[in-house]
Formats: sequence, structure tokens, C-alpha cells
Amino acid sequence: MTTEKDISETLTQLKDSAPAGYALAFHIRYTTPTFLFQTYPKAWSDYYSQNGLVMQDPTVAWGFEHLGTKRWSELAENDPAGVMAKAAEYGLKFGVTVAIEVDESRSISSFARADREFSDTEVAELRAAMEEIHVLTGQIKAISPEMTQNLRKIAINVGTGAG
Repeated sequence: MTTEKDISETLTQLKDSAPAGYALAFHIRYTTPTFLFQTYPKAWSDYYSQNGLVMQDPTVAWGFEHLGTKRWSELAENDPAGVMAKAAEYGLKFGVTVAIEVDESRSISSFARADREFSDTEVAELRAAMEEIHVLTGQIKAISPEMTQNLRKIAINVGTGAG
């Protein structure tokens, strides 16, 4: 139970760190994550999905091509489809993307704010939280199907405020 509790607590803390929301994709195989946690506004998530923006999103492209951290403002020039400008219309004006890989398992996350850039300290804290959840979710292979199901519920409920 500790792993599930630790993941849930870290996700809750991240909601405070990224007040405009986040999307965390852990252990991506090909293009599909094992776990996806999102707290972006529903209107943005719906627009993003309905318009198939994942294939045009510079944060996603950067996360697949690089490791480390990158502020969204540094990606704006690589956004011919205008995904970043559209995200800003939904309150996701400033952000940072984190991409990590451990034992050939990649995880990519993006965190957003409406009011200002993330500080270097905040970026380091977000990366540390991402690394912690990456390790914890990587341990799930050896954990019961019940716990895996509970984590999937957390993944769904964290963005809705339910559960």
C-alpha cells in the first residue's frame, strides 16, 4: 500500500506546484504510457483530444527527442501548429516539460501555470517528483492487480477532484 499512497500524495502535491495543471505519462511504450495522470482543465483536454494535438505538440516532440527539462517559452519557435498559443488561451500560459529515462523506460511530463514562469528551484522539484513517481510506478509490475487498478483510478480521479 505504501507505493500507492506515495504516488497519490506526490500527485496531490504536484497540483499545488502546477496550478494550471499537468500531464504525466509514465513508462511510455511506443507512444502509449502505462500510467497517465492529468489535471489540465477539462475544456483544454477535450480540445486537445478532439483536435489530435498530441502529434503536433512541441512539448511531446521534445520529450521524445531529449532528456531533462525545457521551459515552454523555449519551445514556442518550434510550434508551427500553434499548440502553445492555443494552450495559453485555456490558461496554460507558462510551463515546463520534463523527460526522463531509466532502464530504457521513458516518462514525459508537462506542468503549467497561468501567472509566471517556473523558477529554477521549482523546475528541479518537479523533476525530482517526476523521478520519484517514475520509480514507484516502475515497481508496479510486481504488485497486485488490485493495486494497479487503484492507481488507474487515481489517474482518472486526480484531474477531476474525485476520489
